[in-house]
Amino acid sequence: MMRKLLRAVVVAFLASVMLVSAGQAADFTFHGASQFDEDHAFTRLMRKFEELVQLYYTGDKSIEFVMHPNSELGLEKDYFAYMNQGISVDYAVVAPSHMSTFSKLASLLDPPMLYRDHIHWSAVLGGDALKPIEDDILKRADVRLIGYGGGGTRQLIVNKPVQTMEDVKDLPIRVMGAPIQTKVFSAFGMAPTVIAYAEVYNAIQTGVIDAAENEAAGIQQMKFYEVGPNIAMTAHSITVRPLCFSNKTFSKLPEDLQAAILQAGKDAGTYGRILEASEDRMKMQQMESEGKLKTVFFKDRDQLVEAAGPVIKAYFEEQGAGDIYMGIMSAM
Repeated sequence: MMRKLLRAVVVAFLASVMLVSAGQAADFTFHGASQFDEDHAFTRLMRKFEELVQLYYTGDKSIEFVMHPNSELGLEKDYFAYMNQGISVDYAVVAPSHMSTFSKLASLLDPPMLYRDHIHWSAVLGGDALKPIEDDILKRADVRLIGYGGGGTRQLIVNKPVQTMEDVKDLPIRVMGAPIQTKVFSAFGMAPTVIAYAEVYNAIQTGVIDAAENEAAGIQQMKFYEVGPNIAMTAHSITVRPLCFSNKTFSKLPEDLQAAILQAGKDAGTYGRILEASEDRMKMQQMESEGKLKTVFFKDRDQLVEAAGPVIKAYFEEQGAGDIYMGIMSAM
């Protein structure tokens, strides 16, 4: 009888300890944010980052990650501002255009027609040609670029079929906020205008614009095919989507956790690039097979490349980044 009573007391004690432990706050809690759901490549990249930090960190502190998907905390531009301030968001995937209000060099990460193909793109992201840009963003925005996702190929989303330079002349198109985006699409002969990402669908639907541009994952997630079912295959950009981490948060962490975060960011970025690049064509084919959109061969892509080249080189030089441009062009 006494033995049973003693065992019951021990079990009750252990259970109470487990309940207390479960209720204790972690030593470090990091908040991530995504515009998209759990199936999107960006969110999956961040989930891989969380997993790898837990794997790589060997210290004795407890770590917790809290993800806020589906634009719960706003849009990417908001996430970057939060990371700059050291509030609300600690890590997120953010398009370079949303960093350009802090660092003009940020927009040099992925302007249209910068990368010749996926081999060139991968060589640049796997090397150190972009380090001066990373350093400038850290200095001016107090945000670290710890890995590179992306890999989607951006195409034109249009409410009518377009195949030639004549077809896109004066085409009203939404572009991201970085000045280089407006410059390049103007060089294409289009009529670019900056519109918030969340407003693109309605802008095409109501005739404010006739076109936008995005990769397959974005077209699928935002259902842009409902208002722009003709996808002109211009392949005008291969995306670079940095995984960012607030330096205000980072600087408060012990060195062993910092090291784990940096390595996890690098490796999660590689995972994300492979994931998105490999899924991009598959997603486009899937949407077309389902009758949601129609891909249209763009006959004059060589003319787009020719128009963009001088504009991109000049823009790098205007930013005092001629050496960065040469480093990117020579990477292979």
